Amino acid sequence: MATTTSPNRSIQLRLERHPVPAWIVATAGTGGTSATLARYVHYTQADTRICVADPENSVFFDGWVAADPTVTCEKGSRIEGIGRPRMEPSFVPSAIDRMMKVPDAASIAAARALASAMGRKPGASTGTGLWSAFKIISELLAAGEQGSVVSLICDPGDRYLDKYYSDAWLAEQGIDIAPYAVAIDRFLATGEW
Repeated sequence: MATTTSPNRSIQLRLERHPVPAWIVATAGTGGTSATLARYVHYTQADTRICVADPENSVFFDGWVAADPTVTCEKGSRIEGIGRPRMEPSFVPSAIDRMMKVPDAASIAAARALASAMGRKPGASTGTGLWSAFKIISELLAAGEQGSVVSLICDPGDRYLDKYYSDAWLAEQGIDIAPYAVAIDRFLATGEW
């Protein structure tokens, strides 16, 4: 997937008002997709920055901030498909312009908001990237800047009906998505975070 992501993104955006994204948001599974996207952006000399959205209980954000690839964490990520207890060799911190730590509740709230808008359920890793994309868009709007922000729809959510789409599971995990859902609704209505 990572090898075709960048050219496909260019094809999909060709007819958009801002065909060269200001930002591309990727989530960190192994870090390979973000590294591939960053290398492609640098290769094409596009004026695009790369943000990696990292869930709770994952070390990519901490390792990037500390510039320490040996950082580890003891607890695993609840957001399936992304987040790691150690930095993977495929992650290239120097190619990344920005990292964003995303609470699990925000990831799930964003996935549910997207499900409501699309009529199809994405997984929470998609929500992690979407939450970060919304934050970046709000920052662009606040600064009076224009441009597109691209995030990837990573996974279908149908297999998470008893997890991220289950209020009982959320309560069992102590996850409260309500404040994040309110923030998303406000952003979608006003563009403000």
